[in-house]
Amino acid sequence: MFFEGSEKKAEIIIDSQQLSLLEDFNDEFWGQMVEKCQAKILSSIKNSYCKAFLLSESSLFVWEDRLLILTCGNTRLVNAVEFLVSQVSQDAILQIIYQRKNEYFAYAQASNFIDDVKLLKTYTDGKAYRFGELYSHHNYLFHSNHEYQASKDDKTYELLAYQISEQASEHLTTEGLSVEDIREYFQFEHWLEGFELDDFSFEPFGYSLNAIKGSDYLTIHVTPQADSSYVSFESNLNLIELAPVILKILEPKSFDLVAFNELDFGTLIEQYLPTHYVQKEQVSTSLDNGYKVTFANYLIPQTLVKKPRQLNLAGDNYEL
Repeated sequence: MFFEGSEKKAEIIIDSQQLSLLEDFNDEFWGQMVEKCQAKILSSIKNSYCKAFLLSESSLFVWEDRLLILTCGNTRLVNAVEFLVSQVSQDAILQIIYQRKNEYFAYAQASNFIDDVKLLKTYTDGKAYRFGELYSHHNYLFHSNHEYQASKDDKTYELLAYQISEQASEHLTTEGLSVEDIREYFQFEHWLEGFELDDFSFEPFGYSLNAIKGSDYLTIHVTPQADSSYVSFESNLNLIELAPVILKILEPKSFDLVAFNELDFGTLIEQYLPTHYVQKEQVSTSLDNGYKVTFANYLIPQTLVKKPRQLNLAGDNYEL
């Protein structure tokens, strides 16, 4: 059994002088938008700054002036983006940012990044980038050409962990694992103190979490299967500073960091990352919309000689 944990991600920023995403759209609207990409809303939490929806495949966060949606599996996130931009005045849209990272099982997806960009370009012109080498971990990004400039204080982080340790995979695939068990395993009481949590433990395994505290947010999505394990973290909390805690728990063989507007990226890496991880690649640029985006990939050098994996050729869908 495999599941594509790699997310597609979209952020849409609107003019809050024209409308409020928090006040002018109800839960039924957000449910319709999520259904456009073949997902559904499981639950939600809210405070005065944000409403966070936990989805059957990842998460949706809504603020007054922007939304962030991540979906995994075989979802077509671009269809949800199309739904929203077709429902609001084009003058109200200040920026669209659409990301898509390399997938374990790209052949099983309904579209690729270029297909998605072609659809987005029917609504807005823009620019597209690939951060990272094609043969390795990489992240695609499209942004619209609206005359929008992000604040330097608008910082977000992604930590994407691959091939978590055998111990972590075995624990997170334990039959009947509850959300309380997983919260304890991740030690949330130590580094998410004061956050309101909304989480779900999937059958047979898998886990999603949304956490909000004031204007701060964090979302975590766990695909623990040993052959394709992947755990993602997305937040406006500084995930580079939190990396020692996360990496000690999961012990991934490799991970990616993506930072928006973190101008001290190099200094933070030297200060916080465990030294047994080696940087394989770093790519950075300043976009026209005011965001400086940095992508970096880290790994533990492998010295053991391994045997090849024999593939199961039974059935129509061969494993890779």
